[in-house]
Amino acid sequence: MASPSASTSTSASRDLDEFRAEVRDWCRRHVPADWRKAQTGVPDGEFAAFQKDWFQELRRAGYAVPHWPAEWGGGMPVAEQIVLYQELAAHDAPRLVLAFVAIHHAAATLLAAGTDEQRRRHLPAILDGEIWAQAFSEPEAGSDLAALRTTARKERDTYVVNGQDTYVVTGQKVWASGAAHADWCLLLARTDADAPKRRGISYFLLDLRTSGIDIRPVRQATGESHFCEVFLDDVAIPDTCLVGPVNDGWRVAQETLGAERGMTMLELAERLGNAGFRRLVEACARPGPGGERPLDDSLVRDRLAMLETEITGLRALCRDLVERHAAGTVGPADASIVKLYYSELLQRTMDFGTEIAGLAAHTDLRKPLSSGWESGAWVLDFIGSWEWTIPGGTSEIQRTIIGERGLGLPREPRAAR
Repeated sequence: MASPSASTSTSASRDLDEFRAEVRDWCRRHVPADWRKAQTGVPDGEFAAFQKDWFQELRRAGYAVPHWPAEWGGGMPVAEQIVLYQELAAHDAPRLVLAFVAIHHAAATLLAAGTDEQRRRHLPAILDGEIWAQAFSEPEAGSDLAALRTTARKERDTYVVNGQDTYVVTGQKVWASGAAHADWCLLLARTDADAPKRRGISYFLLDLRTSGIDIRPVRQATGESHFCEVFLDDVAIPDTCLVGPVNDGWRVAQETLGAERGMTMLELAERLGNAGFRRLVEACARPGPGGERPLDDSLVRDRLAMLETEITGLRALCRDLVERHAAGTVGPADASIVKLYYSELLQRTMDFGTEIAGLAAHTDLRKPLSSGWESGAWVLDFIGSWEWTIPGGTSEIQRTIIGERGLGLPREPRAAR
């Protein structure tokens, strides 16, 4: 007779097997077979419409926000979330590029630090398609985010919105992903110029339809304009849009940035291990101009084996992080280890793909807008992969966190002022 623990384990395994079969069946019926071709070279409007339709398709199945609490439309167990992202990656489903900030960063912020009124206003709206951007970085405050200079001053007489006191914001933000399509954004601004850098920042929710806002897309080296600059000229924000206490925005921002850990990294790792590696193998098996195949070269096979081993390790590392995060046993530097490992492995993989694809890859100037960094347009994917060693903390910052918080090494000396 099996022990109670063995019986429970078998039951859980069988339930997960059933859930996996359910997701596979759904993917076979709902993932658009030609979405990559249909999303290549399309105008921004078509990209946005496709993304919104795909989000609602996932929502109807209960797959759009599985990481949210049950009361807001989520509540999926962690083990099932892992299965879900594995199967979406295996079936090459489009990524939720446009909704990413809304369902991860904005939701994490609202759930951790927002008021009941803010959650009731925005979480259902996000499910209905409200798009968000993140306005944190500035031209001189990227990696050193605490150096931001955008200001927010409290006004009680001159600026009043619906009878509420307001903050008036002036400044410039940059690298705001998807801001050209967004309805709202997460905003950090300095509310106390005399306080130490991290203690004088407040956190706001900003309606991007407010007067005084100028959004300008930034054309990237890949030809896309995913990032934007946001100029703020005396923009009035009601004080009901303040998240957390005034001057406590740095602490609240850690909840936002924490949303990049866990499931988001697991999804990216699964996509690299499925669509990304599969396209790499296909490129190696494709005959060159003289009929030779790169895959016939032992050095190429060795590189593929090495990358596959590293990707397998990354996927296991991400799953371990997710499970320990849910159990409350995650270490202070674990997320930095995963981010550093993923970003640099992504670059090595895309670099090898570019090398294998040869000169012809340099003429491929378009990629599917709803894909990630594993589209098979190797040069564009390689250029795009470099983004990952910068946002969310550069590789140098991640190594500092690992050294100081993970290994207990002495803090780096600070420059004298």
